[in-house]
Amino acid sequence: MVTNVAFAKRLPFTPPDDPAIVPAHLTPGPNVIQLQPPSSVLDMAARLEAAGFETWCVGGAVRDALLGDRPLDWDLATAARPEQVQQLFGRRRTIPVGVEFGTVAVLDDAGLPHEITTFRRDVHTDGRHAVVEFGASLDEDLARRDFTINALAWRPATRELRDPFAGRADLRAGIVRAVGDPDDRMREDRLRALRAIRFAARYGFSIEPATLAAIRRSAPFLTRLSAERVQQEIVKTMAQVSRPSRAFALWRDAGALEVLVPPLSGVSPLALETLDRLPRAAAAGVRRPQRTSNRVAALFVDLPAATVRQALRGLRFSRHDIAWAAGMSERWHSLGPVMARALCGDAPSDATVRRWLATLGRLEAGAFLRVATARWSAMRSAGEPAPAVADVHALHRRMEAMRLGAALEVGDLAIDGGDLRRAGIPAGPIYAKILHALLEQVLDDPARNTPEVLLAELSRLGAALDEGPGSVHHLKHEP
Repeated sequence: MVTNVAFAKRLPFTPPDDPAIVPAHLTPGPNVIQLQPPSSVLDMAARLEAAGFETWCVGGAVRDALLGDRPLDWDLATAARPEQVQQLFGRRRTIPVGVEFGTVAVLDDAGLPHEITTFRRDVHTDGRHAVVEFGASLDEDLARRDFTINALAWRPATRELRDPFAGRADLRAGIVRAVGDPDDRMREDRLRALRAIRFAARYGFSIEPATLAAIRRSAPFLTRLSAERVQQEIVKTMAQVSRPSRAFALWRDAGALEVLVPPLSGVSPLALETLDRLPRAAAAGVRRPQRTSNRVAALFVDLPAATVRQALRGLRFSRHDIAWAAGMSERWHSLGPVMARALCGDAPSDATVRRWLATLGRLEAGAFLRVATARWSAMRSAGEPAPAVADVHALHRRMEAMRLGAALEVGDLAIDGGDLRRAGIPAGPIYAKILHALLEQVLDDPARNTPEVLLAELSRLGAALDEGPGSVHHLKHEP
């Protein structure tokens, strides 16, 4: 068992006898603390309590509040049954998101949903879905939860923290530990193996040895998880975890990658280290979903593009993410080594940089460079040859200066198919060959991108292009 001392020092546990956090009508005690849910959540809890239903804040929001965060998404557990919750808050404010499991979402004044779930116990589970019964106590409800750090409840009415499984101590120690028997918890819901890994990586915690052993034993049964669930865990890990390499190394070492994403079963340390050098989506308070797509692409970048497409389709990723990751793989394999060799030597010429930019695409080049920069950084840390930071930054500045002004695509040329037709060239596949040949000249020398210069090249191009009807040798030369 590893104690995370540095983490423990930053926990914001206020002494329970501090009068500033204990309401005057309450007697200070070891389990009376003050948390700060949004006022709308407090109002919901107060309304349920006033109707005679014991109500507690539960789950991740309590955990994160104790860790010093300010979560907005607070859930409640209550003695009220789903139909009573719906009646109390009205049909307009309630959404029956899972009434068969006891859950009703209630909208606050801003339209944000908060799940309110009836105290329940499991009576049967198939490894992913449970059959529950209501009428349980809070402690029975907490006993069905996955890990001690999630089996915490706080009652707004009394400011009491309920912690029957010593989750608060595990938060202090920096440990992810299953509630009760770890193998039982994994059998009840196979997703818990992946959630444990994500929590450990997200908070920098260790996984308690018996829980880790149960995760490894659970790996062969992870096929019970739907592809969508696995995809969601990958995305959550990329979005929430600052250093996802630890999470996916645990996936690999526990056997989860071999079962769930076989092409990644031998993922390299360099690929994993690259993830840590790419910012996560919500870093510095700014949400940028494309960062998650970049991390996913970096995880798969060593694989052939066709394998990437097949793997991500199997995981039900979006078309955008599949195209993005496969495109990143294609560009990395075709250009990555070429660029690295050039950057490690003399500075590449402007023509070379323009060709790289044309191959990458003006809209995709920035993301490619970010992934490449992260990979090269990981390579340098591993003692492998890679371009220097200053040279990569210089390349980025050059590409940025060229990105909008340079002619990089056929559509950027000063002439088009209409000009070829007016020059007497019959329409056909020859148009594409002519325009691409002209683009090559313009990539070498942007000053050539004028109608006069490009049209003057048409006759000369005939020697390099297909002969026969419709070739440039058969065009009509008009004054």
